[in-house]
Amino acid sequence: MQLEKVTSRAGSETKRVYDDACGTAHGLELVGDRWTLLIMRELIYGPRRFSDLRRDLAGISANVLSQRLEELERRGLLAKVRLPPPAARDAYQATDWGLEVKTVIMELGRFAARSPGHDPTLPLSPASIMMSFETMIDEKKARGFEARVGFVLNGEPFTARVRKGRVRVVRGLSDERAALVTAPPESVAAVVYGGAPAEMLGIAGDEAVARRFLTLFTLPPKADTRAS
Repeated sequence: MQLEKVTSRAGSETKRVYDDACGTAHGLELVGDRWTLLIMRELIYGPRRFSDLRRDLAGISANVLSQRLEELERRGLLAKVRLPPPAARDAYQATDWGLEVKTVIMELGRFAARSPGHDPTLPLSPASIMMSFETMIDEKKARGFEARVGFVLNGEPFTARVRKGRVRVVRGLSDERAALVTAPPESVAAVVYGGAPAEMLGIAGDEAVARRFLTLFTLPPKADTRAS
């Protein structure tokens, strides 16, 4: 599979394309650039302003973020929108087609979590830890448990609903939540995946429900990297 640079007929964007009709090759042309999948991850739970994306994507420059957003808009994966009052600011929102990449991001995360080189102590965005809940839910541990738990992570609100062994996450706090967890996303990850004590988190409401929720997730086993 030969990689070459071409100029898109639809505009001035110069991008790498594969001389390959496989859908996987075209998928890499759409979302294979550095930072692209992470930008889409941040948009899964709703529109985000440019400043929100800069804050939650550690290490990305303003120039690179602008370039990636323009490319994703041209490719039809996101669109510019105007947030309603009181925000009344321009933002970026995934299109319906763009939202379909969520499955790809989740499965890639599950695959990468098996890597012996994965470092779970690195910075996490709020959207990243919430998506990990949807990815790493252990259906056996969640059997018979139903609840809504709210999270405020670095000031960003989410609600996770557990039902029938699955988790569904939405941005914002539900009035029907049983408990509220407030903490940096790295601290939540340390409790859920690293065995740190739940006391390091701020928990309000039904503490027993919150604590049970935090035990429902299991990382996959590390891969055996030896050739068979």
